[in-house]
Order: sequence, then structure tokens, then C-alpha cells
Amino acid sequence: MKSLWNRYKKIPFVVKISTGFVLGAIVGIVFGTNVSFLSPLGTLLLNLFSLVGIPVIFLTVVLAVNQMNVTQLGRIGGKLILYYAVTTAAAVLIGLSLALWFAPGSNMTLPNVTVDKPITPQFSDVLLQIVPKNIFAAFTAGDLMAILFVAVIIGMAISVMKFSSDKQMVEYGTLLDKIVTALNVVFFKILNGVLLYAPIGIFAVSANLFGSQGVETFKALLTFTAVFYLGLIILWVFVYAGFLKFFGTPVVNFFKQTKDAYSTAFFTSSSIASLPLAIEAAKKAGVSEKTANFALPLGAVFNSDGGALRMGVSIVFAANITNLNLSASDFFMIIVIGTLLSIGTSGVPAAGLVTLSAVLTMFGLPLEIVALIAGVDAIIGMGGTASNVVGDIVGAAVVDRSEEKKLA
Repeated sequence: MKSLWNRYKKIPFVVKISTGFVLGAIVGIVFGTNVSFLSPLGTLLLNLFSLVGIPVIFLTVVLAVNQMNVTQLGRIGGKLILYYAVTTAAAVLIGLSLALWFAPGSNMTLPNVTVDKPITPQFSDVLLQIVPKNIFAAFTAGDLMAILFVAVIIGMAISVMKFSSDKQMVEYGTLLDKIVTALNVVFFKILNGVLLYAPIGIFAVSANLFGSQGVETFKALLTFTAVFYLGLIILWVFVYAGFLKFFGTPVVNFFKQTKDAYSTAFFTSSSIASLPLAIEAAKKAGVSEKTANFALPLGAVFNSDGGALRMGVSIVFAANITNLNLSASDFFMIIVIGTLLSIGTSGVPAAGLVTLSAVLTMFGLPLEIVALIAGVDAIIGMGGTASNVVGDIVGAAVVDRSEEKKLA
């Protein structure tokens, strides 16, 4: 039994969730609504995702921000952060626009699920909501905007302390950094345990959805995946190529020189694993060694355009399934949240599923959508990771060219 368990743990997560999803789909189609008794197993997974999602996001953002020396980040770092913000916001906007146009999930429904339209706040209310009156109330309510704001300012405060000239302040900053790191390790351990159970929960949710929806579920997921990849093409052709063209970098040659990095990222679904190749590819494409060595590791942690695009498509997908009409201010919040969530979550296992569960909770949308999307997570993750790596290398090239022009 122990050897069987060890063998199960060694199976890649992508293989396990894909297997769970496919088996659930088969069982659901064969037995129909008779599989409803499996529902509690799926609900358990969704509750676990909801339980661990907010702490993991909060702690990883705090750690990501406090690793930066805020007072000495410098001109290059500032340009990179601005570039990441622009491309990530563009990715969310592309995802939202395409999803609204093609309406994936519009012919599907979730059994026994009703969603009330969220109260549409004024623009000023949205801005004021970012700064919570009470930190603990923000966590209790699952207010993601406020939680991210708190995470960023705490991370910045710890960074200032760590890089202070005051010795005692440095000690306090280092101590806080260790505490946050230790807490992060704790929740990562919990998350790893949740991910071991995930294939069973996904099997149950998949069986229930396919049992009640049948072929409509396949159509919805196919449209969702197609919209996502169309969004990536637009992101590469217009946003990335546009940046390269504007700064005088030959576009076709650039993509040829960097193909090893983004093809490896595509097949491994790991920005971190392909980082050494990305650095070499950036140098091959003409980026200076100094910029490549600084920008690519920073991008691997801070930049997640693929995840941001996926977020935009996923929210509209969920809204369509539940017949929920989102307002202009809701879309504004999705863009802001999608941009902020790209900070620090690249290294989180199953980051897309964890962050999506938190955002769906914020909008009062059913978490069953997370398990549904998990069925195509492997395919989505491959394209998203390749896009993250390309975005990082383009950012390095753009900043490097801007520095050359400044020196010239």
C-alpha cells in the first residue's frame, strides 16, 4: 500500500488531474444524473481550495515584494515593473474582450446553482475598497483587492527594513522575512496535500457536470481553450511584437533566436525550469548580459501574462455559465486584480486554479468552475507558460534598448 501511495505521489500533477477529469467525464456520460452521490467529494476539494487560496496568495505576494530593495531598485527595475503592469493589464483586457465576443459557456448551466448579481459600486468606492478599514475583516470577507494591497505594503515595509542602514531595523526586517517565509512553507505544505487529493475531487465534479450537461460541457471547454489561444496569438502579434518594433528590434529574427526558450516552456509548463534557457536566448537575441541576468529572474517571479489572460477569459466563462451580467466597474476590478495577482504567484503550484478560486469567491461565482477548467488546465498551462517566458524576454529586450538609447 505504501509503495502504491509513493508511486501515486510521483505521477506528475498534470497527468493526475487530466486522468481524473477524463474518467469523471466518461462516468458522467455513461451513468448520467445517477452519479450525483459523488457530489460531496467535489465540494470537499472546492472548500479546500477556498481555505488555502487566500493565505497562499497573500504570503507569496509579501515575499515577492520584500525580496526587492525598494529604495535601490533603480531605473531598470522601475522600467521592468512598468512593462509588466502594461502587458499584464493588456493580457487581461484581451482575455475579457475575446470572451465577451465569443461567449464561452453561454449554452451551459450548473445544476442547483444560483448567483445574485453583485452590487455595482461607484468608481470612488472601488478605489476606497482597496484600502481596508480592518485587516482581519478583509481576510474574513475574502476581499481580494484589500488583501493584495495589504500584502504589497507589508512586503514593501519589510523590504525597507531589511535594506535599512539601521542595524536593529535590519534584524527586525530579517526576522519578519523569516516568519513570512516559514508561514509560506506551512501553507505550501497544506496546498501540496490539497493537490494530492485534487484528482479525486476533480473526478467527482467532472462526473456531476458531464452527467447533467453531457456534450454541452465539451463544447464549452473547447470554446474556452480556443478563445484562450486566440488571445495568446493577439498578445504575441500585437503587444509583444509592437513593443519590439517600437524599440527597433527585428521581430521575426527575435522570435527565431528565442524559440528554444519558449518551446521548452511550452512543453515543461514551467517558467522557472526554462529560466536558464531564457537567459541564454535573451543574450542570443542581443540583450546585454547585465540586463538579461537581472530581468529574466525578476520576470519569472513577477510577470504572468498567460495567467492574466486566462483570468480574463475564466471570469467571463464563469459569468456566462451562471447568466451573470458584469458591469463596467466589475471589469475594471478584474483588470486590476488580474494584474496584481501576477505578482509573485508564478512559483505557486497550480497557481491558475488557486488564484481563480479566490477571484470567483470575490465575485460570488461558483467554485465548480475551477474544477471544470482544471480539465483543460494542462493545455492552458502550456500556452500560458510559453507566453510568460516570451513576455519576460521581450521586456528584457525593450529595457535594454531603452538603456542603449539613453546612453547614446
